[in-house]
Amino acid sequence: MQILQADKSQLHIVRDLAYKIWPDAYGEILSEAQLDYMLENFYAIPALEAQMEKHHVFLLAEENGTFYGFAAYEINCNATGKTKLHKIYVLPETQGRGLGKLLLNEVETAAKQAGNSHLFLNVNRYNIAQEFYKRLGFEIVHEEDIEIGNGYLMEDFVMEKSL
Repeated sequence: MQILQADKSQLHIVRDLAYKIWPDAYGEILSEAQLDYMLENFYAIPALEAQMEKHHVFLLAEENGTFYGFAAYEINCNATGKTKLHKIYVLPETQGRGLGKLLLNEVETAAKQAGNSHLFLNVNRYNIAQEFYKRLGFEIVHEEDIEIGNGYLMEDFVMEKSL
């Protein structure tokens, strides 16, 4: 398995993976309408390109031409000296095989090389992924509700890890 930095021509891979992964990750948490809304707004190619323009770095996990997951992060997010993990997802059939940890290690390495002090992320308060983050040293630092339009709300924990 190798971790590659994606370029604009590979954003369709990120989109396609998100459409495969999100129904499993959020199917019991979000309504189908909210799931569709979020995928359309966060993973359309123009939205992903805009994220890249805001300095989000996209990583792809690939082996033998097949892509199994992705991550996106931003060094020195909001000039805080902290790196934000914006996205990390792996195909359901690969969970538990260390792929998420492999992606996260790449993000941590980049953050440390940039001299950032912490890594932080948002996770849905009802998402079992928070247990994955806790095992890897993240702690809940506060709760955050984010209005995303169309009457939808993201109800998140903000989690943080010292580097």
